[in-house]
Amino acid sequence: MRLDSERLEAALKKELQPLYILLGEEPLLAFEAQDLINRSARERGYTTREVLTVESGFDWNELTLAANSSSLFGDKKILELRIPTGKPGVEGARRLEALAQRLPDDAVTVVSLPGLYSQKSVWFGALESAGVLVHAAPVGRAQLVPWLTGRLRRQQQEAAPETLEFIADRVEGNLLAAFQEVQKLAWLFPAGPLPDEGVRNAVMDVARYDVFNLSIGLLKRDLVLYARTLRGLRSEGEALPLVLWAVTEELRVLARLVEARDKGQALASTLRDARVRGPRGPLLEGIVPRCSGALLASALVAAAQVDRQVKGLEPGDPWDGLLELGLNFLRGVRMPAPARQNRGQTPAIYNGGLTPITSHL
Repeated sequence: MRLDSERLEAALKKELQPLYILLGEEPLLAFEAQDLINRSARERGYTTREVLTVESGFDWNELTLAANSSSLFGDKKILELRIPTGKPGVEGARRLEALAQRLPDDAVTVVSLPGLYSQKSVWFGALESAGVLVHAAPVGRAQLVPWLTGRLRRQQQEAAPETLEFIADRVEGNLLAAFQEVQKLAWLFPAGPLPDEGVRNAVMDVARYDVFNLSIGLLKRDLVLYARTLRGLRSEGEALPLVLWAVTEELRVLARLVEARDKGQALASTLRDARVRGPRGPLLEGIVPRCSGALLASALVAAAQVDRQVKGLEPGDPWDGLLELGLNFLRGVRMPAPARQNRGQTPAIYNGGLTPITSHL
């Protein structure tokens, strides 16, 4: 059984399962999910709690001992196993498979993992078959307004669409800050509709402009995300060499993947060789078929020009150069294959790589 973390509370009210596998891509939601499970277990008489963290040198006998040991007083317990790397190793994989086959009768077990990349492992499949998979997924910009609406509803407040968009713009990329701002509104205003002007004055601009969001913007073919992040990094005074490195490194990875594709190599094996893990893998799989070697060579030449601007060896604003680089690259990626031209017709010119504009002679 699989659950989004936002649906966990309703599921726990119905019943408490003996095993939960918590995928904590979003730290705030993962923390809330663990807290919900612990609270639900305590309400059902699980009075003790034992936490094991898998670090270097971890003795897996501790897990076996914790799972098999019973309290002298018959107390039921919450057993938390945290694997921050998501990699239990050979011995850990064996112990986890054994745990899935024989769950302790007097415990609720929660196995915490950092993300989704372990799903193909045998031990992961064994755990999922025996328990409930809870995914604490990141909340993107498209989901942020509904998320804010739900959180405000919990404290019996509501806001107009334009007010919600304003909050979302200020807290984008920082869910913990979004959570804190929503809580602050509960202290400042009574239940019911929130005043737009009052919210605007209260909500701080706490958006976190992560340099790696530039890479995500390129891979998702999202010019708005790329441009907004670039503007935010510039306003926050982020070091230009770091920003340029993040963009250039992504272009180099894409270039290697496209070169391998053109040689007939399987994309899956090339991604493994490039050590691409986590959410970048599916994004790269989606964009590689739409890239050409010439497009990436042109983008890398543009990156080299920006580098010279950063070093003062060439005139021009490097921030503008980075914006132009992203725009030209995404135009090239989005451009569909040119249609066959009719006689007397000029080649199609693409506006932003989306809408063909054709003129006749």
